[in-house]
Amino acid sequence: MIVNVGQAKTDLSKLLVRVEAGETVEIARGGIPVARLVRIKPAPAGAQFLAARGTLAGRIRIADDFEFTDDELDELLGDRG
Repeated sequence: MIVNVGQAKTDLSKLLVRVEAGETVEIARGGIPVARLVRIKPAPAGAQFLAARGTLAGRIRIADDFEFTDDELDELLGDRG
């Protein structure tokens, strides 16, 4: 599907729904495609959490008696089993 810039600005939310459904959308200026919207592979569960590892080092304190259960850790990080 090819849309012009004006239509893309007006209908961006609708175009993103189509892209999420697997469609590719090209955005054209003056009839010449200049950009392409494509679906990206969703990040695995916990990726954002793991990417931030170390950013708060030395800024938080966790009590000695604090502990997650295995089930709580699985839920937090996404079951990788």
